Amino acid sequence: MTASAEKFTRQTLLDVRPMTPSLFTLRTTRDKGFRFTAGQFARLGVTKADGSTVWRAYSMVSSPHDDFLEFFSIVVPGGEFTSELSRLQVGDTLLVDRQAFGYLTLNRFVDGRDLWLLATGTGVAPFLSILQDFEVWEKFERVILVYSAREEKELAYQSLIHQLMQREYLAEHAHKFIYVPVVTREKVAGALNQRMTSLIENGELERAAGVALTAEHSRVMICGNPQMIEDVRALLKHKAMRLSLTRKPGQIAVENYW
Repeated sequence: MTASAEKFTRQTLLDVRPMTPSLFTLRTTRDKGFRFTAGQFARLGVTKADGSTVWRAYSMVSSPHDDFLEFFSIVVPGGEFTSELSRLQVGDTLLVDRQAFGYLTLNRFVDGRDLWLLATGTGVAPFLSILQDFEVWEKFERVILVYSAREEKELAYQSLIHQLMQREYLAEHAHKFIYVPVVTREKVAGALNQRMTSLIENGELERAAGVALTAEHSRVMICGNPQMIEDVRALLKHKAMRLSLTRKPGQIAVENYW
């Protein structure tokens, strides 16, 4: 089979950067033919010593306009994929599926005034891609990123988040962006200190953002721990919010590739 006929491309590893002992970022070259919508994910493959290939899904952190692909990953102790990845060095080859996947994209919503992006852990990745794309700032009046981690050191990409609205193409929309960091296992200045579910239940999340979470105006994207997603969806259901489907638009979009 020729390379052009294969379902994947071979990309070069440009950078692997540890953020904590359990978190790292990964950057590769990008095939000119690879297209994706902000919020989608790619399937990455690493080849093992026995010649077999291990595949895992990773949301793009990079924007659709970047000439590279960047991903954010947790290290799984003894994990088949990350164990192989840890052996790779800059210049080595990674496989990238030719097709992007996922429906955690802005076209899930046909209307709405305020966009809430609720993330735990590496679930922030697709939202970083969305925030770097111009479309979200044209579509919504306010964009609220809520990013929760157990410890302050696990809040990744803080420089990108804080400098995002200084970019020339986004500067005029800076007033729309609200960032609410959450750290659950230690008290950190400027960050909330409860689980996402508690913050929604007691109203503290809305107070911190200065924005009401309502079915009429809010559209909510959720990505992260599967239990968190399930619990938050249940809470939002009590606010008359439902999953947004193609033929039945709603207020919630989630990513379930975990």
